[in-house]
Amino acid sequence: MVVAAKVPQTVFCLLTALQFHGLTTQLPRQVWIAMSRGSHPPRIDWPPIRMVQMTDEVHVAGIEEHRRDGATLHVYSAAKTIVDCFKHRNKIGLDVAMEALKDAWRARKVSADDLWRYAQVCRVANVMRPYMEVVAHE
Repeated sequence: MVVAAKVPQTVFCLLTALQFHGLTTQLPRQVWIAMSRGSHPPRIDWPPIRMVQMTDEVHVAGIEEHRRDGATLHVYSAAKTIVDCFKHRNKIGLDVAMEALKDAWRARKVSADDLWRYAQVCRVANVMRPYMEVVAHE
């Protein structure tokens, strides 16, 4: 909430968005945010921020608005968040991305069409294809 109030253009992503959607058991030590490529990290003393820069097309895809405690939060959809996890698997771990994909698929929080569309926008369709096939046939 603090980050959303101080930096209204920020979009919560990766581990923070997974936690928001109930798709991880991890408790992130930092608030993960996405900003447009070329943006400067916000100057906030607390909480600790981890910023990911994205191209404009990738940055605007899949943003949802949620109202919490009088603040408007911009959070990526569950499907976009999972795709981002695969794109940034070297930062957060492939195991986290796989856990999120399996949990979201079982809970029917994502569709194959949404995952595929965001995978193409984020240019990770070839990376995700085998994992999506495994999960879809479990």
